Amino acid sequence: MAATLQLDALQFSDSPRTGGVDAGHVHKLARTAGPLPPIVVHRSTLCVIDGVHRVHAARLRGENHIDVCYFDGTVEDAFVEAVRLNTSRGLPLTQADRAAAVLRILGTHPQWSDRLIASAAGVTAGTVAAVRKRSTVRSGQLNTREGKDGRLRPVNPAEGRRRAGLLLVERPDVSLRQIAADAGVALATARDVRERMRRGEDPVPSRFRGPVAAADTADPGQGKAEEAEAEAEAESGPADANMSVLVARLCKDPSLRLTEAGRALLQMLSVPLVLQGDKVRQIVEAVPGHRTSSVAQAARGCAQRWLEFAEQLERRT
Repeated sequence: MAATLQLDALQFSDSPRTGGVDAGHVHKLARTAGPLPPIVVHRSTLCVIDGVHRVHAARLRGENHIDVCYFDGTVEDAFVEAVRLNTSRGLPLTQADRAAAVLRILGTHPQWSDRLIASAAGVTAGTVAAVRKRSTVRSGQLNTREGKDGRLRPVNPAEGRRRAGLLLVERPDVSLRQIAADAGVALATARDVRERMRRGEDPVPSRFRGPVAAADTADPGQGKAEEAEAEAEAESGPADANMSVLVARLCKDPSLRLTEAGRALLQMLSVPLVLQGDKVRQIVEAVPGHRTSSVAQAARGCAQRWLEFAEQLERRT
């Protein structure tokens, strides 16, 4: 709701317009018939956020008061609002004004995403990203940034995509909207991750993987060669360590993670990994004396089943 304020009470500091007042625009407004639209004023400082030219036009018309709408917030937020309003209506800000505004907003709101700052300054997200990269603002240490919807998202989108992929495997019955919320990604991103995994692709597109993206253009046989090399190393190294490596590699394979039988197999393969080092001794000591023979027999039976399973796999290949 608009109020009326004396012109002499207004302050004009902290304007995003680096070139000052445009006299021609002031005279144009002064010749406008009827009352001037309300200006926007920061309540706590009485600084004009939007409408400096209207204030000068009112004085030129010999008026002492002007209609105002108040903005409540910090000085930093008031500047952002001034930039936003001056880029969306009235006399537009110059490119120099917008560039200076982007640099200042990066300093006061480093947690904001490039798109959020771009929407306020009337520039592209790419422009903000370039300014952020050149500036000395301590924004590189932030792990997340706030988007236009107010949600925090990881600076590196690959992290959110990987988290969504893991959640899709661990909780296949949960809604996609819940997966997106828990992973901190957009619903469309979670849907894309799901579709990529269904096709057996990496949930993170090559453009988000940096140097890793080079693997997408490598020789198709290179992956199999690397896997064979890893398996050869596993055969020659410590059994416990190499078993962990092999199981970890299998757990990353979408073709296993996205089927019920595959998930069951990965779970069974992960169980023996617990039987390492001190954990083995703890479990052995926990077996009651009168059950030692039975547990040992059951363990040997499990081992025999695994041997039969391995032999069936080898025969198939």
